[in-house]
Amino acid sequence: MNNENNQKKTWKAGFLSLGLIGGSIAMTFRKKYPDAEIVALNRSPEPLQKALETNVINYGTNVIDDHFSNCDIIFLCGPIGVNIGFLKDIRRYISPSTILTDVGSVKSDIHRAVAADLPEAAFIGGHPMAGSEKSGYDNANDHLIENAYYILTPGPNVPQELIDRYYCLVQSLGALPLILSPSDHDYITAAISHVPHMIAYTLVRLVEESDSPEQYMKLIAAGGFKDITRIASSDPVMWEHICLSNPDNIDKLLESYLCKLQELRSLIKDGKGQELRQLFAQIRDYRNSIQDAPRGPIRKIYDLHCDIIDEAGAIATIATILSTQNVSIKNIGIVHNRTYEEGALHIEFYDEHAVTTAAGLLKKHGYRIYER
Repeated sequence: MNNENNQKKTWKAGFLSLGLIGGSIAMTFRKKYPDAEIVALNRSPEPLQKALETNVINYGTNVIDDHFSNCDIIFLCGPIGVNIGFLKDIRRYISPSTILTDVGSVKSDIHRAVAADLPEAAFIGGHPMAGSEKSGYDNANDHLIENAYYILTPGPNVPQELIDRYYCLVQSLGALPLILSPSDHDYITAAISHVPHMIAYTLVRLVEESDSPEQYMKLIAAGGFKDITRIASSDPVMWEHICLSNPDNIDKLLESYLCKLQELRSLIKDGKGQELRQLFAQIRDYRNSIQDAPRGPIRKIYDLHCDIIDEAGAIATIATILSTQNVSIKNIGIVHNRTYEEGALHIEFYDEHAVTTAAGLLKKHGYRIYER
């Protein structure tokens, strides 16, 4: 099935849990397929009520019931352990033509559970490489997965026709599908997402435990520290599930990372400046070769810095300039620690278009802009 046929198809989609990812995919589904029938389950009623009021879904429930019959696709959108728990209850409502998928960050466990509990299901694991430090339906939006890699991990017995159908569906939702095996997916995401989160958590813990009673470290923490620890604000429950579902890969890569730290520590301790410089240059070049788009598993920040004069109304003036072109500001504030920053004012936006528009407007009005 190509994208043109997908667009003509009247879909019926089921969502088990309407959190950040499930809610965002449901919103995108409604935007791209306005005639679709969308049914959803959620344990708390508020997301369901909001989704019904805004016509994101047609029916909401807190139990799996007959409304999930005859779905073309069912998304398991809870934490990994919760998704596995859904399998037995959803069994009676899936047919050989139903695509069963999930959105979890680890794939091996859910594939093993499906093989044990629903061996007849057409299960295609899914992982949209997008997200936010904020969780829940209130933070969902209809463009979260746009231009994001969306990993697909088909089960061994899924017909190629259904794999093609799901691949085209993901494309039609604005994401970039990529097919991997479950084991490859779990090793890759451990390296580029899971271990970085563990590093962020431990860096924050290091500063918290090393700080003085006056908390000067916390007071002046900004710039690079806040950038590399931003993901430590992520949902603790989700990351508990991820760690317990992908322990071998995380352990292997953490061990390798500890060796890299020890090597760096030895170079510093032994005063080997030339070796340090060469190492930093090599790492810098590789880091700079990583393109900003498409989106990866850790959300990109859309922001800029600019110089302003310290006077009454300076921030209000900038906000007014941006509002004339309907540029929405997500966050704005003075930078007090500029060790890693240029510009005294930091402005964060919701998307790349807003950054580009804002930079042009502010430059036109004589502001010096610094974009990363």
